[in-house]
Amino acid sequence: MVCTLLLLLSLAAPLHADKFYPLFAENTLSGWDTFGTAEWTMKDGVLTGGQDGDPKRWGVIQTKKHFKDFELTLDFKIDEHGKYNSGVFLRRPTKKSIGPAYQINIGRGTAGEPVGLYLDQWLHKGDEKDAVRKPREWNQLRIRAIGPCIQVWLNEKSIVDFTHKNPPAYLLKPGPIALQTYGAEGHNGWVQFRRMQIIERKEQ
Repeated sequence: MVCTLLLLLSLAAPLHADKFYPLFAENTLSGWDTFGTAEWTMKDGVLTGGQDGDPKRWGVIQTKKHFKDFELTLDFKIDEHGKYNSGVFLRRPTKKSIGPAYQINIGRGTAGEPVGLYLDQWLHKGDEKDAVRKPREWNQLRIRAIGPCIQVWLNEKSIVDFTHKNPPAYLLKPGPIALQTYGAEGHNGWVQFRRMQIIERKEQ
């Protein structure tokens, strides 16, 4: 109920942008910073992240711009191997010492890495049984973050509707949106993203 109320208030507020706009410039990574040793490439509108043959590699790519309240849509496809996983970080702090960011985890529910909401522990396991995600196919993800309310739809099905009670102040401040690739079990995995668009919402 709290989540729904926050949504209604945000929809009534003026928009920072009146329509969705792409987060990636066409076939370039301008506007993004990378961290770690993973390889990120953009080709034909598809971003690919991976360990480039080395399972010890990891990496994050994040927007230079900071976002607070927004709705984000994207398609993803991920390697099918064990606990290899990816994720979308929301309002990611620029310093590790501040604390972890909200993360929409992307992985295989059957391996304990479902598409769901994670912080320093699971806040909502979402598609825990891997019943909604389509293996080896493009999956549509929609994320809405309004204050302490995080909502997630996977392939148009609601899987997370979570309101964080008394979150640390830093989690409600603007921060980058980041994407992750993380190897596991000695495997060099890969993840792909496309059609990544955002609309910002600004409260009065």
